[in-house]
Amino acid sequence: MFKKILVANRGEIAVRIIRACKELGIESVAVYSTADKNSIHTSLADLSICIGPPPPNKSYLNINNIISAALVTNCDALHPGYGFLAENPSFEENCSDNDITFIGPPSDAISLSGNKSMAIEVMKKHKIPVIPGSSGNVENLRQALNISRKLGYPVIIKASFGGGGKGMRICRHSHDLESLFSLAKSESLSSFGKSEVYIEKYIQKPRHIEFQIIADNYGNISCAGERECSIQRRHQKLIEEAPAARLSQKTRRVIKEYAVRAARAINYKNLGTIEFLVDENENFYFIEINSRIQVEHPVTEMVTGIDLIKEQIKIASGERNAFTGRDILASGNAIEFRINAEDSENNFAPSPGKITDCFLPGGPGIRVDTFIHSNYIVPPFYDSLIAKLIVWANSRDEAISRASRALSEFRIEGIKTTIPFHKKIISNENFKAGKIHTHFIEEEFAL
Repeated sequence: MFKKILVANRGEIAVRIIRACKELGIESVAVYSTADKNSIHTSLADLSICIGPPPPNKSYLNINNIISAALVTNCDALHPGYGFLAENPSFEENCSDNDITFIGPPSDAISLSGNKSMAIEVMKKHKIPVIPGSSGNVENLRQALNISRKLGYPVIIKASFGGGGKGMRICRHSHDLESLFSLAKSESLSSFGKSEVYIEKYIQKPRHIEFQIIADNYGNISCAGERECSIQRRHQKLIEEAPAARLSQKTRRVIKEYAVRAARAINYKNLGTIEFLVDENENFYFIEINSRIQVEHPVTEMVTGIDLIKEQIKIASGERNAFTGRDILASGNAIEFRINAEDSENNFAPSPGKITDCFLPGGPGIRVDTFIHSNYIVPPFYDSLIAKLIVWANSRDEAISRASRALSEFRIEGIKTTIPFHKKIISNENFKAGKIHTHFIEEEFAL
């Protein structure tokens, strides 16, 4: 087992990883920008070290500074969390070059996962269902027009690298393709440094369902079930739950088998998610691989009892997958709400600033992953996620009821948050009935 792990992240995920390290008896080192000097993760860790000024490219995205911090503090491993450098193959290679174990998949798996169009081609070769679309990247408008005509409109243009809805455009008519194709390429370039895009047939009202993979270094791969991630706004997830609502046991079992096959197809190691779109008839299609721990991993932990961060660390240290050869059973229902520092009444504008008062909900089946407290100043430099509320109950109906109670208790004053919007969602009758899809928010709330 490792002796000391550097946590190359901030916020709630840094706190989450540090706590796992403590329970495993491993020392932890926190890194921070000057904007995060007084953040909770710096005081929870055994040691903390500044890696630069507030801008991410000078701190949390600065590979040299982070590697130097790991070396001077004698860390033998590094956990990247999610976001920032978690899916950067060069970062994994830098760790390896300096004899630091990267807690995550190897660089070749990260590279393939990050190149969505290439990953889709690999899945095709292994007979895993994919959405009809271009074979690889689309180089020019003429090619885009030909492919779109063959697929039939609407189509969706997607960035080959990155995620979060950046570089993604839905095209419903041929006369819009030129402008949307150009927009997708330019946004992809500005967001990810690469302009490559591919085109797929657009699936109407799909559900976004991802499967949690646990894979050790010896070829043992298991699946810890699925998460429903269909409640999104502009391709950004807002609410996730496990298990997926209204998914038949047959479809669940079949997709689970394909998810394991997909991981095996790229010789995946450590934890990751295999993501699918599921249409109204439960036809399913592979869309991408996320080669890191997910923001929504707690819902899987709540229904399975597995500490996924600990499993990442154990597997990276050379231990075998403890869950191979048996089904991982889920119990009850869990729902996660992303609490963002955003004004939902003002087009979800960012709302940084000082939290003047804060009260976190509690009681049976309630978990809050956060790093905030009264008088904490939310900086304007980073992602707006400030907390995750996760509820568990024996049934989905009971989980929704418990979530309503917890959201009513959750108080964050001094800034705007998405708590009021979450209250609206769980009061919606279609949400309660599990009639959800990726366009639920725009249809039900005209957003």
